[in-house]
Amino acid sequence: MGYQGHFRVWRGSDQGGGLEDFTVEVNEGEVVLDVIHRLQATQTPDLAVRWNCKAGKCGSCSAEINGKPRLLCMTRMSVFAEDETVTVTPMRTFPVIRDLVTDVSYNYKKAREIPSFRPPTGVGPGEYRMQQVDVERSQEFRKCIECFLCNNTCHVIRDHEENKESFAGPRFLMRVAELEMHPLDEADRVDQAQATHGLGLCNITKCCTDVCPENIKITDNALIPMKERVADQRYDPLVWLGNKLFRRS
Repeated sequence: MGYQGHFRVWRGSDQGGGLEDFTVEVNEGEVVLDVIHRLQATQTPDLAVRWNCKAGKCGSCSAEINGKPRLLCMTRMSVFAEDETVTVTPMRTFPVIRDLVTDVSYNYKKAREIPSFRPPTGVGPGEYRMQQVDVERSQEFRKCIECFLCNNTCHVIRDHEENKESFAGPRFLMRVAELEMHPLDEADRVDQAQATHGLGLCNITKCCTDVCPENIKITDNALIPMKERVADQRYDPLVWLGNKLFRRS
């Protein structure tokens, strides 16, 4: 059976805005995106919301529901009490374009800063050989749907706009880790992660892992291993001595 749900939805643009209250029908089995679509159809035809697959695989409908970064299409209305007010706001870390739609171009800029896979010289496509354990190590990271909820919740850029220039965020530090863990990649990803992508700014609070809709263990399996590799390469006294003795950079 359906009921009348209470919603507060942020309306506005980059010039400003605020929360507006709505009462809208909610039916059994629906997700928040269903209700937002009904709101568009019945009360606010100009409400802007980004979405595509409605199956939790495209990452388009990222927003914040009752203050928590989530996918609208994967948040079931059954998790809320019928008399509870559901507040839907745009992702806070990125500039608002209109209503629930934000400008996530920051993320694509950071993606372009990461050098692509660099295979060994003389090894062509189709000639790569890897152990299964090496495949499995980075396969988890390939599940990322680029919803950017991890970057949105990361306080390094959420609370400090000035860090955006020097910090790639957990999504793209995870991409660096994926390439670093590839046994055939010959680029120096460890130094890049620290010097270029701001790995040192991450203090592993696991907030990125907590909001990942694909349940990727971003902190434990990507960020912490990269920090360990940085520590080994830059601060291990034996490695430092070996670099001095053998004149390695």
